This record gives sequence, C-alpha cells and structure tokens, in this order.
Amino acid sequence: MSVLLLRLAGPMQAWGAGSRFARRGTEIAPTKSGVIGLLAAAKGIRRTDPLTDLLGLEFGVRLDQPGQVMRDFQTARSLDGRTSAPLTYRFYLADAAFLAAVSGDRSLLDGLDQALRRPHFPLYLGRRSCPPVAPVSLGVHDTTLDEALTTWPWLAADWHRRRARGIVHLEIIRDARPGEPIDETIADVPISFDPAHRQHTWRAVHRTHVPITNDRSERTDAAGHDPMSLLGG
Repeated sequence: MSVLLLRLAGPMQAWGAGSRFARRGTEIAPTKSGVIGLLAAAKGIRRTDPLTDLLGLEFGVRLDQPGQVMRDFQTARSLDGRTSAPLTYRFYLADAAFLAAVSGDRSLLDGLDQALRRPHFPLYLGRRSCPPVAPVSLGVHDTTLDEALTTWPWLAADWHRRRARGIVHLEIIRDARPGEPIDETIADVPISFDPAHRQHTWRAVHRTHVPITNDRSERTDAAGHDPMSLLGG
C-alpha cells in the first residue's frame, strides 16, 4: 500500500461537516470530504462528475498546528439597496497546519500527486477564500497510513514550536477500521458535490496521539541563558 501526504497550511482554513444556512462552522481539522474535494479540483473533476476513483481512499490527518478558531460575519444587500440578505456568521481556523494522508493504489496516488503539482482548478483549504501558502503535495511514499502519520517530521512553524513545552502529543484523526473503537461519526463522505443534489454519508472516526520531541522550546533555549552575565564580573 502507498500513501500520498499533503501539507495543508494557510492563514485561514475552514472545514465544515454540517454548516448550513446563516451559520457556517468549521471542524478542528480537515475533513475527508474537504480533502477529496481538493483532490478532485486538482484532477479537474467537476462538481457534477462521479467521484468513484476517490471514494475508496483511506484518510487520516495529524494536527501539527491546531490554530485558533476565528469568527467573521457577512452582510449583503440587493443592487438597489432596498433588500438586505440575512447576516451570516462564518468560522475559520487561523494559522493552522495539518499533515493529511490518503492511502490507496499507487497508480491512482501518483496521478493525484502530479495533479496537485499542476492543478486543473485552483486549490483551497475548505473554502475559496482560503488558499494554501505552499505546495500541497509532499509526495507518494511506500508505507502505511499509520506509519506516515506517526513518523513524518513535524510541520509546525518555528514560532509555534518555541511556545510548546517538552514532549508534544499531536492528535491523529483517521478512518476507523473494522473492530476498532469508534470515537465519533460525522457526515463526511461525499457521494456527490453536485450543487443541485449535494449528498454525504457517515464516516466512523478513530482518534489517537503521537508523541513528538520538541527541540525548539523556549524553555530549552532559556536553560543556557544567564541574564546576570550582562553585568560582568
């Protein structure tokens, strides 16, 4: 089995699994439907096209830099200014970074990797207002999804690492396998992205953690600092 790794990082991200009407929320991590949508955009698959080749991919994500939830609101009026649309609230993840992985057939993943490097449609992190800050694909690797998510180097920014202390436990959220404990079920598997008949089904989720040694902690940096040395003597 092979794994395609993705770096999902940007000023803002939004991964909704149940957003409707005037309140558009976000999950704490990229959703399977959102990542499949990103892969479909890279391949040039239109919203009305079937997603057959992508639905069999196993999915997991590691929360390298969880970010902060931010709220925005939007207003709109008709062209003549007489009618106001309902006020809508939209939630985003700011300054977040995730390591996402999809596992499947090597030939399929190789094609997705190439598409991500030269995407047919623009790529965004959940919503069109959220572009990635760097190339998304980290390549295809001959390993398991679990091994990739536990051994790949930490993707957090330096400023985030300096704030962390000692051993950091990064959360991993992935598809639950038969016989495993199910920590959550969410409507997160896309059947169709067709705007006229958008449809999702349920996904069972398993959560775990992986310890990462933080070698850039402020505490580590401060250990060798003696402020009294500035006085001389």
